[in-house]
Formats: sequence, structure tokens, C-alpha cells
Amino acid sequence: MNIRSLTRGDGVLIGAAVVLFIASFLGISGCDASDAICDSFDAPNSWEISPLGWGAFLLGIAGAALVVVSRALPQPRKVVGLELGQVGVAFTVAAAWNVLMWIFESDNAGAGLILGLIASLVLAGAAVAAPLVPALKGPLLSAPKPQTQQPYGMQPGQPGQQGVPGGYGYPGAQQPPYGGQPQPYPGQPQPDAQSQHAPQPTAAQPGPAQGQGQSGDFAPFWFAVPVARPLYAEDGSPTPIAELAPGTWYLAVEQRGPGLIAQTQDGRRGVLQDTTGIQRG
Repeated sequence: MNIRSLTRGDGVLIGAAVVLFIASFLGISGCDASDAICDSFDAPNSWEISPLGWGAFLLGIAGAALVVVSRALPQPRKVVGLELGQVGVAFTVAAAWNVLMWIFESDNAGAGLILGLIASLVLAGAAVAAPLVPALKGPLLSAPKPQTQQPYGMQPGQPGQQGVPGGYGYPGAQQPPYGGQPQPYPGQPQPDAQSQHAPQPTAAQPGPAQGQGQSGDFAPFWFAVPVARPLYAEDGSPTPIAELAPGTWYLAVEQRGPGLIAQTQDGRRGVLQDTTGIQRG
């Protein structure tokens, strides 16, 4: 489960579920009698009224949990042909409708019912609108700063280690945009003006062996995706093997045409076909 894949809408869901849980322990009815009578009046809470506690409050909390868990899982899970998120949204809407009916049927609604109605309406609204409203689709947690650790495949004495300038692909190093040419390290010989303007020899068309050797110029680097993107198997299978979530750093270990061979935290490798807008570490 990737917590950094949660959105702001999921944060609203979690907050509303907490308020709904608190409201379930408050009295569901008020008192219109005299102060002396009301002082001895003990209003029942929702758990003492089973259809309300189990059929509305618990249903809404369970629905919020299903929606949040379904979005945090790398692969969607299904129950009787429906995704967990869809079942959770249905639960939250049913809970809000149930509490609303109790409000209509109550002659004197207490704090538990009123607060429960507000929380259940926010819960249902967030569950339905989170995938649609751009403000709720943003990440709940910001992307972490990459750790200053030795990148994948770096050997001792390579750039990026102590006393050596930061190298190409190292998180936190000054790097060109994706697809650009890396800048030379300090102390590296600079080409003179003549060699810069001298005509370059025309390269022959690469044969099969040359085309395979182009990947040797690729240096691994860390990157993060702006939105969730699927990671496909290296054998070309159309079924995704994982989903890259925004806010998490992944390692690009090889270039495959316009895409990248990416490695997840659990060691799985696959092809990231859409590399537009990726953030390099």
C-alpha cells in the first residue's frame, strides 16, 4: 500500500469518517421539557439504536475505508465484479441517505444526529467528487526529497560521491532536462571553438549490433511521475504489472525507445511508456 498515492479527497474522507465516528457516541435526541427534567434525561447514542448505528454510522465509516484503501492499493481489487472504491462510494451515499431519513423522522434531533448528518454528507460528497474535482485530485503528501545515497550502479570514485561532483542521474544534482546533453564535470577538457564549429563526420546507419549498443550511453537516474501511470512488462504484455504513483521516486535503469525501464521499491522492473512531464531527481 502506497500512502503517498492518497489525494486531498482521501484526506477529506478520512477527516469526515473521524467526525462521523465521534458523532456516533453523542445523543441522537434532544429534550424540550423543563431544565429539571432535561438534567436527568439521558439521550441514547446511535449504537444503542441498532438500525442507526450499524446501518448508517458504521456503513459510512466502512465506505470511507474501502474508498481510501482502494486508491492506495497498486492494483484495483474487486468484490462480486465491482471495485472496492465503487462499493465504498455506494456505502457512503447510503449512509448519508439513512441519517437524513432519521433527521426527518425525529421530532427533536440531538447533537449526534445533526453532526452525523453533516459528516455523512461531506463523506458522500468527497467520495463522489474526489475523482472529478481537480482540487481534490492533488496529492495529499508532497514528494519527498531524494535521499543522498549512492545511485544504482554507481561505482566508487564515480561522480556523486564525497569530493566528486554530482553525476548524471544522481538525485539532487544539477542536470539538464530529460533528453538533453549532460554538462561536463569541473576539470573536464572543454572543446575549443574550432572543434565546435568543425563539420562532424556522417555516421553510418547502425546495424543490428550497433542499435543494441546504444543503451550503453544511458546512465541510471531517479525520477517521479506527475500523475499515476502504469508500468508494463518488459515482454510487451498489454497488462500493467504495477502503477507508478506521484510523490514517490523510482529508478530509471535503461531506455527503451521513447520509454524507460523503471524499477520500483520492491525490485520489480517494467516499461514506463509515457515519460512526459516526469520530474528528475
